[in-house]
Amino acid sequence: MELSALEILALLVGGVFAGIVNTIAGGGSLLTVPMLVMIGLPGTVANGTNRVAVLAQSLMATWRFGAEGVPGVRAALPVAAPLLLGATAGAVGVSMLSSQAFEKLFGVFMVLFLVAAIFGPALSQEQRELDPRFAWVSFLLIGLYGGAVQAGVGVLLVFALSRAGHDLVLSNSIKVVVIALFTTAAVAVFIYQGQVLWLPAILLSVSMSLGAAIGARLAVRGGERLLRPALFTAVIALAGRMLGLY
Repeated sequence: MELSALEILALLVGGVFAGIVNTIAGGGSLLTVPMLVMIGLPGTVANGTNRVAVLAQSLMATWRFGAEGVPGVRAALPVAAPLLLGATAGAVGVSMLSSQAFEKLFGVFMVLFLVAAIFGPALSQEQRELDPRFAWVSFLLIGLYGGAVQAGVGVLLVFALSRAGHDLVLSNSIKVVVIALFTTAAVAVFIYQGQVLWLPAILLSVSMSLGAAIGARLAVRGGERLLRPALFTAVIALAGRMLGLY
């Protein structure tokens, strides 16, 4: 596939922005997937191509959070099993429900997460302990969503992790680790099915990885005063998109 200079520039600039958004909040794929479609990729190929870049971005963000002193790998282990189990079930179950109905349902759920996270009582340091029952139920449901829909799963992860007892900075660090796990399996499937175009995938991987490095630094240095309004904006945008408001 040949790309014009303008298309290459769009992928590079848009990828940096999407990488920052995905790292400090979520929803960057709502920019990159339509952008890939606009340059001529079929929807399924755009999705597969984008997942390669999301994997590269997540690995970069995982490394940068660790380098900034907020490693999330160990903290991700307790939630990995329910998320992966839910994702497997979600991928199967989505075939039994129309995608439009499924997206609208979870648009409502994202609004509920927003209300709980923004207006719910702040957790004291003593209260910040992960309840195993809450973890399994919450992350199983998020895994169902991630396996079936994917878009916006990072936002759901951050809200669930923050309400389960982690601050927003660590929640973002855990989020990128978990998304890397999700996406590794997905990328293998898309490559096997021939649904990855490597030139745009490489361009997006480079630019989104750069955005992830910037985003991780901003998240750690800006802390919750940056992340809370960023998440608020991301959820409003995602919920509106999934509910068909624009």
